[in-house]
Formats: sequence, C-alpha cells, structure tokens
Amino acid sequence: MKKLKNEELNRISVSAFKEAEKAPLVLVLDNIRSLHNIGSVFRTADAFRIQSIYLCGITACPPHREIHKTALGATESVHWKYFPSALDAIEELRKENYIIAAIEQAANSCYLNRFIPEKTNKYAFIFGNEVMGVEENIVEKADLCIEIPQFGTKHSLNIAVSAGMLVWDFFSKTQNNPI
Repeated sequence: MKKLKNEELNRISVSAFKEAEKAPLVLVLDNIRSLHNIGSVFRTADAFRIQSIYLCGITACPPHREIHKTALGATESVHWKYFPSALDAIEELRKENYIIAAIEQAANSCYLNRFIPEKTNKYAFIFGNEVMGVEENIVEKADLCIEIPQFGTKHSLNIAVSAGMLVWDFFSKTQNNPI
C-alpha cells in the first residue's frame, strides 16, 4: 500500500465541477459566526458535489481570507448565494420544491440513522448558529428536524463536523456511488 499523490487522485477541474451533475442538496448556513466553519462546509460541499450553499444572516460570504484557509478553493467551485435571513432562503427553496430539514435537537426529530431521503426529492439542510442552533421560527417552518444521536456529556457538535456527517449520510443513501 502507498499513499497517492494529488495528481493520482483524478480530481475534476473547477470548470468540469460547475458542469457536472450535483447531489440534490442545498446547505443553508444561518448566522454562522466562525469563518473556519464556513470554509469547512464549502470544502465538504465540493467533495460531494452539493447543489449549493445558502449563506444567511451574519454568515460571512466569500471572498474572505479566513474562509479560504479551510475552503482551499472550494468557494470557486461550489455555487453559493446570500440571503438576509433564512426565512428568505426557505421561501426560495419552497418555490423550487425542496424538502426543508432543520438540523436540530427538537421534539419529534428524526435521528440521522433513521432518516431515509427519497432519491426523487430535493433537500435543504439548515444549520444554525454555533451557540444558539437553528432559531425556533426556522424550526417551525421546516418539514422535519434531523438530529445526530449523541451519547456523551456535551449537547452539540461543531457545525463543520455536523455538516460533514449529514452530507456523507445523504450522499451514501441517495447516490449511485461508483466506488
């Protein structure tokens, strides 16, 4: 066994990425404070060819040096759009027939391992502020809440970690993975 070099990974170019078919998933980042978290989500979105990222509220937008540190160029490949509020983003997503899922610990939430996305539907996952989570008025507008089961003493996971888990789970359950 040997570690592969970057040129052996057969990655596509940014222009090929933009033309390629995308996973029917939009990630909505609502009031995310950490520029490193934002950059990490861009990198995850690139890795799994996610449709788009919607940046809402105080969430910073590219180009930004601190976002670039963790995105490593993914802000150039992944489509993104800014909305003054997540409610505005939800309104647009509803018009495009997305199923809205708040990623939050809530009454009647669906544990991630029990969430079975339908391959014919489009989904939007809303991630909230690092301290406050997804706001109550956004949770009320969601079609469902997805919760990552946790068994330790802490009440939450880092937004970038949560996004990575949700995107991989969605990808593995919906895509015809060639691997």
